[in-house]
Amino acid sequence: MASAAAPAPLTPERILEATEEVLRRHGAAKATVVDVARALGVSHGTVYRHFRTKAELRGAVTRRWLDRTSGALAEIVAGAEPADAKLRHWLAGLFEAKQHKAGDDPELFDTYSVLVDENSDVVDDHIADLTGQLTAIIQQGADSGEFASADPATSARAVFDATSRFHDPAYAAHWSRPGIQAAFDAVLDLTLRGLRA
Repeated sequence: MASAAAPAPLTPERILEATEEVLRRHGAAKATVVDVARALGVSHGTVYRHFRTKAELRGAVTRRWLDRTSGALAEIVAGAEPADAKLRHWLAGLFEAKQHKAGDDPELFDTYSVLVDENSDVVDDHIADLTGQLTAIIQQGADSGEFASADPATSARAVFDATSRFHDPAYAAHWSRPGIQAAFDAVLDLTLRGLRA
């Protein structure tokens, strides 16, 4: 008689995966730590050994969700493209990532919109990461003579703010409308023209 495989050890990553599934099923308002524990086949006390509070768990799952976008964009920043092409690629990547999050899994996107409002420090860190990546691209462009920017960090924040319609979840309802890609392209072209030396 074959013995059953031992269950995988309970790790923070497994808890976060289960939490995401529970949030997808129940939404932020109804999902509980007990639901997460039940999905994992453990007691809620076991979950609390990894995440001390429900707020800490919700913050960690929000950070994990936002970090997926940041990680993909960091690869663009590290690439070998000229700054002009890299900035275009990065902004298009951010817009595409946000469109996919909103369109491919709307229940989870709505849930995360609630969690993002609860976790302003997590969101602030995410925005700081993104504007830091933009700063690196604009600094590269200034160093190579492609961009005219005396203060790449200020320019990066201006670019981030100018393109907010295409990445701020408050505008998610607009991302599937006809003409949104043309609007994005127009803003992107104008932004790049404004940065060029």
